[in-house]
Amino acid sequence: MIKVGIVGGTGYTGVELIRLLSQHPEAQITVLTSRSEAGRRVDDMFPSLRGVSDLVFSDLDEHALANCDVVFFATPHGVAMKHAKFLTDNNTKVIDLAADFRLQSLDDFKQWYDLDHECPDLLKNAVYGLPEVNREQVANADIIGNPGCYPTTAILGLKPLIAEQNRQGVALIDPWIVIDAKSGVSGAGRQAKMNLLFSETSDNFSAYGVAGHRHSPEINQGIHELLAVDGNSIQQHDIRFVPHLVPMIRGMFSTIHIRLTKAGQAIDLQALYEQAYQDEFFVDVLPKGKYPDTRSVRASNRLRIALQVLENSPMATIMVVQDNLVKGAAGQAVQNMNILFGLQETTGLTLAPVVP
Repeated sequence: MIKVGIVGGTGYTGVELIRLLSQHPEAQITVLTSRSEAGRRVDDMFPSLRGVSDLVFSDLDEHALANCDVVFFATPHGVAMKHAKFLTDNNTKVIDLAADFRLQSLDDFKQWYDLDHECPDLLKNAVYGLPEVNREQVANADIIGNPGCYPTTAILGLKPLIAEQNRQGVALIDPWIVIDAKSGVSGAGRQAKMNLLFSETSDNFSAYGVAGHRHSPEINQGIHELLAVDGNSIQQHDIRFVPHLVPMIRGMFSTIHIRLTKAGQAIDLQALYEQAYQDEFFVDVLPKGKYPDTRSVRASNRLRIALQVLENSPMATIMVVQDNLVKGAAGQAVQNMNILFGLQETTGLTLAPVVP
């Protein structure tokens, strides 16, 4: 049985981790921390967990966490990097759901998170935990930077096309990509902010981070790593990413617009994507003419993709949906844990989406 610690169990990703790991057949949560709620039962804060978990929040104690096999950090940015060295020195694996170990560029991290990285030596060896891209590296990692929700949809939405471009050694898309993404309000976290009040978000639709969003450098990093072949890229890409807030609790819909080159137009994109993801349990490529909706992945670790190529036009659209709290956060973290400990990747994650 894998002994699990969770740091920061009071946010939405934290409670999702508790929900998923409480029914995981190979994992047991032994430490659950919260600075603000120490001594309080988790099912008192979250009645949905009554009969599921009788855990009690405690203060963060590094020595208690070091007795765990793996520690999940469902905390604000900047927390995991303060404790990662002590934990890894004690052979405890770290999976961070914040941004401390996502960006390899220290300058980007400083610019977007206004923090100096406290363990750059550990960052160099941290693995970006997107299993469908870095499965082998995840299996041997000490520290995993769990991907952001938006980057998960962007990178998996583009991976098959870029992989084929690399294979052919010729540009299949023009050097610009537009990612128009929408998220439910839970993506902003469990916090009291004016713009997240019901009366502000309900019956409303708005863009945010238009001039620049923290996930932009992560998307750029992920796409450019996919583009690289033996350290060289066939071509660089300009990526325009704009997120939007939609009046729903959970769910994410990313629409990716690309322009195909002549070589790209000669490819059957539907067949390419179906073949690329045929062995990926959590990635579902919808049949031609079918389009995804966020309800079809609600509360599950599934990610669904659909494609549309316009007739007599080089324009193509890739549509990707996921639950931002599961495949976009906690579910993907558990998926990484399964790989890390040699379990079947789907263990504890085969729950069907909730409809309606």
